[in-house]
Amino acid sequence: MGRYSALVGKRVEAHYRTGDIHLSAVGVLVSDTGKSVFLEERFAQGGKNKTIRVEIPYEYVLRVSLAVEEAPSQASGSKTPPQPQKR
Repeated sequence: MGRYSALVGKRVEAHYRTGDIHLSAVGVLVSDTGKSVFLEERFAQGGKNKTIRVEIPYEYVLRVSLAVEEAPSQASGSKTPPQPQKR
């Protein structure tokens, strides 16, 4: 059983290193083999469904944690102006 098996099926953020560079990836943790973790992200591009899968070996993982869902921010111009009241 892998270290991150409790997070399988959940959206996570993984921080890992490649040489001297630290990177991060966000996606659904689809597998933890005990030697590597696999993250998967599905999206649509050009009307076609695409999937990206990343394998990160344990020796390169710095940390894996639940991803923080960002609330959609409202720009000041996107608010609906108040409607005039009818008398």
